Amino acid sequence: MKTKRRFLTATMPDGYVKTIGPTTDSFTHYWRIVAVLQNGKTEVFWGHTRSLAEARKKRAAAGDAVKLRGWKSFAFEIVELTETPA
Repeated sequence: MKTKRRFLTATMPDGYVKTIGPTTDSFTHYWRIVAVLQNGKTEVFWGHTRSLAEARKKRAAAGDAVKLRGWKSFAFEIVELTETPA
């Protein structure tokens, strides 16, 4: 049986839309960290996971990154991915 290739879309609360694909992976959630650096600039880190629990683990890692990278602050968000037509 051939696995269907599909596109997955994440729509963040601020309206940013990220499309992933085409993929056959079973990703369910998208996460994003927007970090504010000491100089006021921002860095964005993102990824996708196969479960909400896996995405939540990234939040703990972000807390460690504050110390390692010297961030002033950060916002961490998780949204569910939705399948979109190819």
